[in-house]
Amino acid sequence: MKTFSSGKDYRCACQRPLRPASPGRPPSPSPALPSPTAPRGRPSPQLSWSGAPDGTKSYAVTVYDPDAPTGSGFWHWAVADIPANVTELPEGAYQLPNDARVAHYIGAAPPAGHGPHCYFIVVHALDIPTTGVPADATPAVLGFTMAGHTLGRAVLIATAETPA
Repeated sequence: MKTFSSGKDYRCACQRPLRPASPGRPPSPSPALPSPTAPRGRPSPQLSWSGAPDGTKSYAVTVYDPDAPTGSGFWHWAVADIPANVTELPEGAYQLPNDARVAHYIGAAPPAGHGPHCYFIVVHALDIPTTGVPADATPAVLGFTMAGHTLGRAVLIATAETPA
């Protein structure tokens, strides 16, 4: 499995290409995420993909910060049950509550002076049409549910830092 990087094809675990596409913006090896938390309705990052593995029946998208000073990282976003014929984040997607327990995107906001944080933005290609996770499930429950159904993943690593 490879991570996304500038100017290359991106491959999932089954070695079929899964490529990001960001209309109007060239790819970057370490893009910055949109800034801090905002009220409901704040636009999420634009994300699209192509090259789904054979047998893909749905997608999920997750955003995770392992560098958050919590001892367990911080899940910023989880979107589930995206139909297989969709190749970008759809309006009105099924969003699960993140670690702040709100069901919408929360942008990057590392504590001031904590140093750079990495954000793993992952598109998961799944062999099931729906995950069946309840609307109040955590991103960790989504991850557990997807574990035996993941055909491939594409990973984009972004960074953010708040100066001291």
